[in-house]
Amino acid sequence: MDICRTISKCSFVDYLRGGCEINLIVAIDFTGSNGKPNNPNSLHYNNPYKDNEYVSAIKSVATILADYDSDQQFPAFGFGAKAAQLKGVSHCFPLNFNFNAPEVRGVQGILDAYHYTVSQVEFYGPTNFASILDKTMEYAKHPSQNDQHYQILMIITDGVITDMADTTDRIVKASNLPLSIVIVGVGGADFSAMETLDADDNPLQDRRGTRMTRDIVQFVPLRKFSTQGADFSLAQETLAEIPVQFLSYMSKRGIKPNPPVTRSFNQEQQPPYPPAGAAPYPSQQQQPPYPVPGSGAPYPAQSAPYPSQSAPYPGQPAPYPGQPAPYPSQPAPCPSQPAPY
Repeated sequence: MDICRTISKCSFVDYLRGGCEINLIVAIDFTGSNGKPNNPNSLHYNNPYKDNEYVSAIKSVATILADYDSDQQFPAFGFGAKAAQLKGVSHCFPLNFNFNAPEVRGVQGILDAYHYTVSQVEFYGPTNFASILDKTMEYAKHPSQNDQHYQILMIITDGVITDMADTTDRIVKASNLPLSIVIVGVGGADFSAMETLDADDNPLQDRRGTRMTRDIVQFVPLRKFSTQGADFSLAQETLAEIPVQFLSYMSKRGIKPNPPVTRSFNQEQQPPYPPAGAAPYPSQQQQPPYPVPGSGAPYPAQSAPYPSQSAPYPGQPAPYPGQPAPYPSQPAPCPSQPAPY
C-alpha cells in the first residue's frame, strides 16, 4: 500500500506576514579611489543635474530593500575615510557621527546623511570590508520562533578590496547568522573580487579551511542596469537570492512562519510607509537636519534655536498628519568627539 504525505513549503512572504522583522544596514565607500568629490569625474561628485552613482544606488537598490524594513530606521555607516570627528582613518563610522545611535530614518535619511558625510570627510583608504562586517554581525543575533528577525547589509563600493582574506573569514562566519549581504558595485573598476565573494559556483572557505554553510552574498553591478527602463531588472537582480538565503537560514534553525499578524499604529507611532500620494516622512525625527550639499553651511549651529514647531524646517516636508513637529525648539549640542569603537 502506497502512503502519500503532503509537505507544505513556507515562503518568504509567509514569514513577513507572521511578523518577521527585516532590518536594512547600509555601508558606503569613501576611499580615495572614488576621486575627490569636487572633481566632476569623482563617483561622489554632487552634480546638480544628475545623481552620482552612489546616490543612484541608494535611491534604487536601498529603496527596494527598505520596503521590507517595517520601522524604517537604518544603521548607516561609512568606511575608508578620515574626519575631525574620527581618530585617524576609520573603516567603520556612522554617517551621522553618532556612535551611540547610528540609525537614520528612511531612504531620505540615508541620502541626507550621505551628503553631509561627503562634506565632512577626507577620502582615504584602503578599501576594507572586515570592520563593516564585524559591526553588522553585532546586529545579527539568532532569532527564535517567537522573535523572528533577519539582517540585510548593503555595501556600496567602487571596486577592489584590499582585505580579501579577512573579508572571506567574516563572510564564512556570518553564513551561520541571520544575514544576507548585497554588494552594489559603482563605477567601472575590476569587480572580479566581488564576483568571488558572490560565491554562486564556488563556496568560500576561510583560512582554516572552514566552508561557508550557505550562500549569503549577492553582487549587483549598478552600471549594468543604468539604461532607461532597467528598474524592473535591477529589482529582480537585487532580490534574486535574498528569499532563498533567508529560507535556507530559517530551515536550518527549524523556525517556521508565525500566524499572520495585523499591526496597528497609534498617534505616537508612525506606520512604516506613508499612504500613496502623501508627503514623505521627515528624514530625521530625532536628529537635526543636515546642511544642503554645496551650501557651505556648517552642521546646525549650537547657539541659534531652530524655527518654531508650528512651521517645518526650511526645505523639509511637512510632518506626517497627526504627528508632533519633528524638530525641537532647541536641540542638544552635538558631541565634539564621539567615542571610538
